[in-house]
Amino acid sequence: MLGVQLAALLDGPVPGVAETLDLVDGFDDVLVHGLARVAEEQAGRLTAMAGALRDTPLGPAVAEAVEKVTAGSIGDAELALLAGARTTLLGAVHDARLGRFDAALGRTRTPWEPPPAAPPVDGPLGAGRSWLQELAITGWRGVDHDLVSSADQAVSALLGEPRLRGAAVLLDGLAAELRASFPVVMMDRVPARRWADLWARALLLLQPGTGGAVAAGVVSGRLLPLGVDVHEHGTALQIQVHGVLEPTDGSSARLVRASVAAAKVDTIVGPALWRLLDAHPVLLKALAEHRSVDLAELPVTAGGDLIWRDDQVTLGEPADPFATARLRLTDAHAPAVPPLERHPVRIAEPVLVEGYTIDGDVLTLDGHALALDLERLPDCGPLTPELVAASSACIGLVRWEAGRWALQPLAVQATVKRKPVEAHGGDWALGPTDPKVIKAEARAGDAVAVLRERAGRLLRR
Repeated sequence: MLGVQLAALLDGPVPGVAETLDLVDGFDDVLVHGLARVAEEQAGRLTAMAGALRDTPLGPAVAEAVEKVTAGSIGDAELALLAGARTTLLGAVHDARLGRFDAALGRTRTPWEPPPAAPPVDGPLGAGRSWLQELAITGWRGVDHDLVSSADQAVSALLGEPRLRGAAVLLDGLAAELRASFPVVMMDRVPARRWADLWARALLLLQPGTGGAVAAGVVSGRLLPLGVDVHEHGTALQIQVHGVLEPTDGSSARLVRASVAAAKVDTIVGPALWRLLDAHPVLLKALAEHRSVDLAELPVTAGGDLIWRDDQVTLGEPADPFATARLRLTDAHAPAVPPLERHPVRIAEPVLVEGYTIDGDVLTLDGHALALDLERLPDCGPLTPELVAASSACIGLVRWEAGRWALQPLAVQATVKRKPVEAHGGDWALGPTDPKVIKAEARAGDAVAVLRERAGRLLRR
């Protein structure tokens, strides 16, 4: 990313974004108080949201839903429409922000083409929606232990259907945050935007026909990893590998993502997390050894997500992520963004930054400042704030959060004690390489092996 591109990215507010976010904040305030108590002020905010969508295909249905909700008729269909309206507004903000990013970097993005219709999911969709409906009626300020605990049964049922596990993790995460915030009524400030994000996304994912990733085709070629983004939850782990795909058919290089996940318990942290993913040895070895992966007819979604299948991939030749970034990032086509992914906080675009200076958590390039998102550095790899501060080149994800652009480092090149050093988030995918960490792991023991042995013993009884 050159300085002039950074200047274009940071070039003032995007017209209409602030007004749209005000409408979203109005709806989120309604959820704080609950739909059972829609006062005149809250009714006005719902009406304003519906008015903003008046000239869209969704407009008439949303207006009717708002009328019913303000009159006290709160059904499943009405809530789905309200969640859809909120998601549409944030989708517009997402498009405006991502459009500025693409224009600043000159990145080409593939137009969205709807994938084939997904087969219906047979599962306990209604149980999850029922709990979300109770939350909306009660409001965040009215949440109590009984209401939060009632989510457990819905989460357990959803986890039994693979295509609904994403929604299950969302419900579980929302319930955990609510539980940790008791008593919500005494909180000085409710995280209204975050909780409403989780509520709306979960409600839409639990609508028939929206759950799970749907393949839009298959791809063959060479995957060149750039870096890995680790998503850790108390009961789940996901790694998302960002990379460049060079198709064998000679078509343009593409930016893609490859994600794998596993269930976990909150006592498994740090480098031990990688052992939860040992069912994906090719991907782990590619990350640890900086190697490419050859894909054979691997399914891919319209949003650029590879549906990972270990029997359709083989380990390839060495591939330096920094060389990939320098040679391929400028001409690789970015994927389209699926409708339900159009949210500003879900923007995570890979970039290469060089020739900068760092002061604390701020990166400066050609006089332009960009915040560094150091809180996302995973503790299962060698990346540290100190290495980032000493770096001269960085592969990272540009994100939009808390009203600003920020860079999340995935890999850095630095100078430590006058020696060049590289650190990548996936360097410890086959185990830590730092002697101090290895000793600490040996003293602590293999928590994953112990838990698996205990689980096996219980199952044998």
